[in-house]
Amino acid sequence: MASGATPHFQNQMGLPAIEVGAKEFMCIGAPPPFDHPHIFIDMGADTETICPYCSTLYKFNPGLKGDESVPAHAAWHDKAA
Repeated sequence: MASGATPHFQNQMGLPAIEVGAKEFMCIGAPPPFDHPHIFIDMGADTETICPYCSTLYKFNPGLKGDESVPAHAAWHDKAA
């Protein structure tokens, strides 16, 4: 995932797990201004990982594009950018 912007995901809904289409991404916890420090997560060879700040379980779904998630509203896009 060397090209393009790093996708950001959030879990304001408090879901036990979120599927993401990227193995390298940022977890922000919740949308600003309630976000936690933006944590870069790299799953490497794994297909699941847990954010050390908010404990969200992220599961890699190869059927999704890099900036997509299930549920879709877990993908965060900065509207000011």
